[in-house]
Amino acid sequence: MRNVRDRFILDKKIGIGQPKRIENAKILVANTAMDTDKVKIYGARVRVDSMAKVAEIEGAEKEKMREKVQKIIAHGINCFINRQLIYNFPEELFADAGILAIEHADFEGIERLALVTGGEIASTFDNPESVKLGHCKLIEEIMIGEDKLIHFSGVEMGQACTIVLRGASQHVLDEAERSLHDALCVLSQTVNDSRVLLGGGWPEMVMAKDVDNLARRTPGKKSLAIEAFSRALLAIPTIIADNAGLDSAELISQLRAEHHKEKSNAGIDVISGCVGDMEKLGISESFKVKQAVLLSATEASEMILRVDQIITCAPRRREDRM
Repeated sequence: MRNVRDRFILDKKIGIGQPKRIENAKILVANTAMDTDKVKIYGARVRVDSMAKVAEIEGAEKEKMREKVQKIIAHGINCFINRQLIYNFPEELFADAGILAIEHADFEGIERLALVTGGEIASTFDNPESVKLGHCKLIEEIMIGEDKLIHFSGVEMGQACTIVLRGASQHVLDEAERSLHDALCVLSQTVNDSRVLLGGGWPEMVMAKDVDNLARRTPGKKSLAIEAFSRALLAIPTIIADNAGLDSAELISQLRAEHHKEKSNAGIDVISGCVGDMEKLGISESFKVKQAVLLSATEASEMILRVDQIITCAPRRREDRM
């Protein structure tokens, strides 16, 4: 996985005859049909009495497309990115003017590109002064593996970046994408609620210790349910250790002993394979995500416990059709 900071990558190729490198780019991002001036009314027929008339119609179409391209060039740009197809003739006109034209960029891609370059998506070109252009320091074509991509560096929104995932199979890529999506969701929740907790199973051990103390002070059968809740909390650090290929029984017993000390920050350090100080190691997790996980699991358990009996029906007898 490669992280490209302060840069944006568009999954497109630069066309033949287009400039491969542009510095101090002025970018016009558009969502417009370049062939709207062509005669393409479904069900309509145009009858002519000679090939010269056909040439006149094609010439008129080309002239209108040329006028539209000239309006776009009048914005003083050196890069034109369109959501829709550009076609050969307008692409040739852009190349003659030294403008990099990128066609059929996916809508999500150009929305992000317009955002990070500080521009807006345009659809009309009669008033160049009202169109906000995007800017970046350099546009160039790069190779990642066997794929050619267009690389925008020095964008207006400096904190924007592109993360490229590569793997041996589609299954590996899907898993990496899901993990990255989960991490970004946690990050967005942490931005909304900046409270964090120590990680590595520290919250569960602290809660399990307090729940155990409550179970010892509670008389009757209620204490059994409270003890079961405490054991359920210990499942999280156990799973953390198992997923790291560590001896979970040994580590959980060490953690339990550490947390009987006052104000312990002990958690599982999966890198070294032992118990470590989570505060010194800088291992933390979102309070909001941890709260949501705990509440959701508790509510699911309560719903299951409310089903106190199962009503079964006797199997239906098959009639003897012989």
